[in-house]
Amino acid sequence: MSEMDLGRLVRSDASRVVSVEYREPGKALLYRRDGDAVSCEAVDYEPWLLVCGEELAKSLTGSSKIELLTGTAAGHNVRVSFPDLASYDAALKELSKKSRGLGRNALKPYRAFTDMGQQMLTGLGIRLFRDMDFDDIRRMQLDIETHCDPSHTFSDPETETDEVILVSIKDSHGFETYLSSKTLGGEKNLLKAMIEIIKERDPDAIEGHNIHNFDLKYLETRCKRHKVKFALGRDNKVAKSRSSRLSVGERMVNYTRYDIPGRHVVDTYHLVMLYDVSYRGLDSYGLKSVARHFGVAAPNRTYVDPAKISELYESDPEMIAEYCLDDVRETDAISKLLSPSYFYQAQLIPFGYQNCIVRGNATRIDALLVAEYLRAGAGLPTEQAVVAYQGGLAEVAATGVFRPIWHIDVRSLYPSIVISEQLTPESDWRGEFLRLLTELRAFRLAAKDAVRRTSGAERARWSALQNSFKILINSFYGYTGFVGGTFNDFGLASKITARGREILSGMRDFLVGLGVTIVEMDTDGIYFRPGPDHTDAEAMEALVQAQLPAGIEVELDATYQSMFSYKAKNYALLDEDGKVTISGAALKSRGLEEFQRRFVQEYVTLLLTGCEDELDALYEKYVDDIEQHRLPLKDFAKREYLSMAPKTYAEKLAKGETKRSAAYELVLKAEGREYKQGDGVEFYVTGNKKSVSVTDFSKLLVDADESVRDENIPFYLDKLQKLHQKFQEALT
Repeated sequence: MSEMDLGRLVRSDASRVVSVEYREPGKALLYRRDGDAVSCEAVDYEPWLLVCGEELAKSLTGSSKIELLTGTAAGHNVRVSFPDLASYDAALKELSKKSRGLGRNALKPYRAFTDMGQQMLTGLGIRLFRDMDFDDIRRMQLDIETHCDPSHTFSDPETETDEVILVSIKDSHGFETYLSSKTLGGEKNLLKAMIEIIKERDPDAIEGHNIHNFDLKYLETRCKRHKVKFALGRDNKVAKSRSSRLSVGERMVNYTRYDIPGRHVVDTYHLVMLYDVSYRGLDSYGLKSVARHFGVAAPNRTYVDPAKISELYESDPEMIAEYCLDDVRETDAISKLLSPSYFYQAQLIPFGYQNCIVRGNATRIDALLVAEYLRAGAGLPTEQAVVAYQGGLAEVAATGVFRPIWHIDVRSLYPSIVISEQLTPESDWRGEFLRLLTELRAFRLAAKDAVRRTSGAERARWSALQNSFKILINSFYGYTGFVGGTFNDFGLASKITARGREILSGMRDFLVGLGVTIVEMDTDGIYFRPGPDHTDAEAMEALVQAQLPAGIEVELDATYQSMFSYKAKNYALLDEDGKVTISGAALKSRGLEEFQRRFVQEYVTLLLTGCEDELDALYEKYVDDIEQHRLPLKDFAKREYLSMAPKTYAEKLAKGETKRSAAYELVLKAEGREYKQGDGVEFYVTGNKKSVSVTDFSKLLVDADESVRDENIPFYLDKLQKLHQKFQEALT
C-alpha cells in the first residue's frame, strides 16, 4: 500500500505492530511482526484518565502527572496519569464516590477508557498493522470435534465423557494438521499438543466459526478438568473470558467473549451475522451453509451428520479428521472474504482488531475523533442530550409487479451533503469530523481507481481497503445522532436528513415529470419503471444529474427484468441474468418456518418470471402437501437460541420478570438432556386447532417421529393461508 500514505489521515508512531499489551509496572509491550519473526518491545506507559477541571485532578491521590488540555472550559479538559494500575484503579474508585448523587443527565466529572487496548493505542499514538497488508499477518483457524453422551442432544464440556476428540489447525502461511485424542493417548495430551502448536506457529489472530461460544469455551472447561494451563496467549499468558454482547442490526446477541493476550480472536460467525445486516439473504449462519453461499465449499467436501460424529470417530476416524480439516479450510476462506475490511480499519482506529469487528460503527468513529483530539492535546466536550429527529425518506409508491425496473442511487448521499455544505458538529472546534470525512472520501476514490487498474491479490487488497473507507464514511452521519458520541449533534443529524429528503423528493418529482412510475424510495435511492420512450439508462442518469446541486452525484447502477413490491423495504427483484433477490423482513424473516420461506421463494419467482397463472396451483400444492403430511417435520420447526440459562428463566418467570416461552418450557421438561445458555432449540406446534397456545402445544423436534405425525395441520394451514392472502392483497 505504498501508494497511499495513511499517515496523512491518522498518524502512527510505530509500524508493523500486531498487538499491544499492558504489563506492570508501567510498561506497554509492543509486538511487531517481520515475516515469520515476532519481536517484543517494552516501552514506558502510564495509565490515564480525564477529569473536569484542575481542582478535581489535584484532589486525586497517587497521580504521577497532571496535564491541562486546550480548547474547552466545560468538559473533560485535564489528563491525569498514574504510575501503575493499582493507583489508576484507586483513583477510579475515588472518582466514583465523588460522583454519587449526581442527576441522571448531569455531566460525569471524569472519563475513563476501560478498554486498555484503546487507551494504550490512543495514548502512545500507535495504530495496529500500519505498513502491513492483510496477508502479512499470521491467521490461525481452529476447530474441534467432541464426543457426545448418548443421553444428551449436545456435547457438554462439564460431562466427563464428552471429551474433545479432534482438533484441526490451519494457518495462513501454509500449515495444516489435525490432532486426535486416540493417537495422542487421550484428551489431556491432545490439549497440551494444541497449545504447543499455537505457541510454535505464533499466530496474530485465532479464527473459528462460533469460536467464542463453542470451541474456546469447551477447550477452557476441558483444560480445567485436566489441570492444563489454558495458555493460548503470547508469553504463556492465559486466555480470559467474560460475558459480552454484539449489536447486529436491530438485535443484541449475547455471547461469551474470549481475549487472548498478544493475539486477536476473530469469530467468522460474527462476521457472517454482520455481513447479513445489509445483505439479508442468508438462510443460515452455519459454516457449511455460509461456505456454499460464498462458493468456497470444496466440490469433494466431507459432510457428516453431527449426531453421528462420536460413532464415526470410532469406525472411520479418517473421515472425521477430513471433516474437521474441511471446517478450518472453509473458515479460512470465509475470513479472507469478510475480515480484511476490519483489518484495514484497525490501521486507523485505536481499537484492537477484535474490537474493530465487534464494536459498533458509531463507536469506532468516536474513538477516531477522540484520539485525534487527545493527540493534539485538546480536551473533550460534553455530549449532547438526546433530541428526536426525523430520519431518511422511505416510502413505497406502488405495490405489485413491475417490468422493467431501473434503480438510481445517490452516491454516499449523507457524506456528500456534509462535505458539499461543509457541515460539522457544533462542539468540534478543531474541525476533525469534516477533515477526516473529506480525507476518507479522497482515499476511497484513490483505492477504487487502484481496484480498476490492478488484478489478483493486489486488486483484492485495494478492494478491501476501499470497502474499509466506505464503511467508515457511511458511519459519519449516524455518528451525529449517536447517544454516546463525544461530538454528537442532533440538530446537525436533523439538518442532514432533511436535506437528504429534499434531494430525493426533488429526484422523484423530476422522474415523475419524465413519465416514469415510481415504485419504491429508500433514503438514497429510487426504484422506478421507465416510460416506453426510455431506453438509454446512461441518458436518464445524465438528465437526473443535471438537476442536482454541486457535490451530489447519482448513478443509475442497475436494471432489472422485473420487481415485486410488497410493502416498504420489502421487495423482490429479477436481475438481467435471471437471479431472484428477496429483501425485507416480511419476505425473508427467520421467524418464518421453512415451508413458508420456500413458499415465498417459489411464489415470488413465479410472479417475477411472468407465470402468474401458476400461483393458485402452487398454493393448492402446499395445502395438499401439508394435509397429506408430505413435508418433513423440520419444515414446520422454529429455531430459537437460549439467551439465558433455563434455570435463570424459571427464576425470572416465578418472579414475574419474564413471559412464558415455548422453547424454555420444552427444555425444562426435557428428559435425559441438559440445555444451557446459547443452545439452539428447534420445536414445532402440535394439536388440532388453528388457535392454540404455542407455549402449551409444542414439541421438541429432536423428540419427533416422522412415522407418527402430530404437527398441527389447521395451525400451519392458517399460516399459509394468511401469507397467501397478504400476497393477493399486494397484487390488487
